[in-house]
Amino acid sequence: MNVVQILERLVRFPSVVGTPNGAIVDWIRAYLESHSVEVRVLPGPEGDRANLFATLGPRDRPGYILSGHMDVVPAGEAEWRSDPFTLRAEGDALQGRGTSDMKGFLAAVLASVPAVLAGPLDRPLHLAFSYDEEAGCRGAPHLIARLPELCAPPLGAIIGEPSGMRGVRAHKGKAAARIRIEGRAGHSSRPDQGINAIHLMAEVLARAVETARALEKGPQDPTFEPPYASMQIGTIRGGQALNIVPDLCVADLEARAIPGIPPRTLLEPVHAVVCSLAERGVKATWETLSDYPALSLPADAPLARLVEKLTGEPPLAAVSYGTEAGLYQNAGVPSIICGPGNIARAHKPNEFIRMDELTSCQAFIEALGGDLLAGS
Repeated sequence: MNVVQILERLVRFPSVVGTPNGAIVDWIRAYLESHSVEVRVLPGPEGDRANLFATLGPRDRPGYILSGHMDVVPAGEAEWRSDPFTLRAEGDALQGRGTSDMKGFLAAVLASVPAVLAGPLDRPLHLAFSYDEEAGCRGAPHLIARLPELCAPPLGAIIGEPSGMRGVRAHKGKAAARIRIEGRAGHSSRPDQGINAIHLMAEVLARAVETARALEKGPQDPTFEPPYASMQIGTIRGGQALNIVPDLCVADLEARAIPGIPPRTLLEPVHAVVCSLAERGVKATWETLSDYPALSLPADAPLARLVEKLTGEPPLAAVSYGTEAGLYQNAGVPSIICGPGNIARAHKPNEFIRMDELTSCQAFIEALGGDLLAGS
C-alpha cells in the first residue's frame, strides 16, 4: 500500500477523541504484522481505548521513537464540503479529518515500514501511537510508563505533529481543570432562601484573574510569545433564568507554563479557593482535565542535529501549541517535534494535507531508518 492508500484507510476510522479506538488499532496492528513487525497493543484504564507500540529492528538496543496520536477532534462543522471521514482529493490537497493532525504522519510512518525493514537495522525504530491526545495527552502517559518493558532506553523521540517538516525544539506545558459549584435554586425575590452558585464562583474567577495578571510579571522566556506563563477561564456555564437563583456554575480553567515550571503549580492559587469553599460547606469540586509539561531541547542536542541533517533546516526554537513531546522528555527521552502538514489547518473544516508533504515525511523517515543500518 502506498502512503495515500494508507491515509485513506486511516481517515475512514472516525477515531474521535474520547471514543473507543479498537477499529483503528486493529487495522494498524494487522498492517504491521503483515510486514512481520512485532506489535504490542496496550489497553488504557478506560477499557475501550488502547495505545499501540511496535518495533522495527532489535528492541534491546537504543533507537528512536516515532510518536503520533490516532485520535482526532470531532468533525461536526457545517462547512465541510464532503464527508470528513472519507479522504477527498482537491488538486494536490487531500482533505479529511485528521489529515494534518495527525494521520498524515501515521500514514507516512506506516508507508515507510517496507523500506526501513529492507536493510539490516543495527538499532531500532519504534512506533508509539497513542489515544486521546486531543483531550490533553491522556493516553501517552500510560504508554510511556511501560517503555522500560518495551524497549531499551531510547536515544530520542520524534513527535510528528504538523510542523511543515521543520524540527521544533520547545513548546509550553499546559494544565487544565473544571470547577463545579452547586448552590440551591430559588426565586430571585428571595435570595435568602437560595444559594447563588455564580456568586460563589465569582471568588474563584477573581483569584484566576489576579493570578493571570501576576504571571505576566513573573518569569520570562523570550523563546515564546508571550514570553510568560498564562492563565485564563475559557468557559463558564450557569443559571437558568434571570429570576431564578442559579443552583449550578461550571467553569473550565487552563494555564500554560514556560519550561521549568510544572503547569499544575500555576493552578494552585485557584485550587486553594475551591478548597476553601468546600471547607465552608459549599459543594465545590475540582477535576483535572489535562496536565502535560513543556518541551525544551537544547539547540546543540544530538537529536536536534540529527533532525537538522535529515530535513536540511535548523529546528525552530518554539511553537505555541502543546504536544506529547514534553511527556517523553519528562521521562528522560530527548524529544523534538517534526511532522508533515500545518497546524493552522488542524481542527478546522476541510482540513487537508498536501501530497508533497506526505512524500517529504516518508522520505525523512526512510532516511532516519538509513541512519540506523548496520555500518552506517
